[in-house]
Amino acid sequence: MFRGLALVTLAAALAVPSVAAAPAARDATGCVTVKRPAAKPDGGQKPPKTKLDPKKKYDVTFTTNCGSFTIRLAVRTSPHITASFFDLAKKGFFTHTYFHRIVPGFVIQGGDPTGTGTGGPGYSTVDKPPARTTYRKYLAAMAKTQLEPAGTAGSQFFVDLQAVRLPPDYGVLGTVFKGRGVVDRIGQLGNPNDPQGRPTKIVEILKTTVSVR
Repeated sequence: MFRGLALVTLAAALAVPSVAAAPAARDATGCVTVKRPAAKPDGGQKPPKTKLDPKKKYDVTFTTNCGSFTIRLAVRTSPHITASFFDLAKKGFFTHTYFHRIVPGFVIQGGDPTGTGTGGPGYSTVDKPPARTTYRKYLAAMAKTQLEPAGTAGSQFFVDLQAVRLPPDYGVLGTVFKGRGVVDRIGQLGNPNDPQGRPTKIVEILKTTVSVR
């Protein structure tokens, strides 16, 4: 019953051309303008029960409104930090957060679900960096307070925009090996005279993708 009507409806649907959404335009900074994402709940996460296989390569790709970049995790150097970070990325913890601190010529910093600079997953891990650690350009490391022991990590991370002289206190996360131009682009979106490092443009993490090889 109603077979003829169904065929007519199907034919009409097939006759309507599909219209793909036009990609959002990028501005002079090379980014798509987005609104500040709403704050996500602080804490509530549990650390993973297993570590990553040091014989494999683990990558986390961040897709932002300014482009994408990929961090290869330093599993051997920081087994607890990388296992936690990979697990959070896989669960979408960083999705719809933004880089709340951008200091041109120094660092870009994100990973805070609240966007205040004080949030985290609700737990911490520790991998004390080797004494020889140097914070070179495109190295990714974990942020911590001055009162926390060396190598303490939650979810907040930073990427060095140039070689910086820091004590070996910040747990090593990995190295940006793809999308370095995007990191440089993001690094321009801050006011060098602002001690708080407040960004001049919102850079949102639209999604994270993990891969293992």
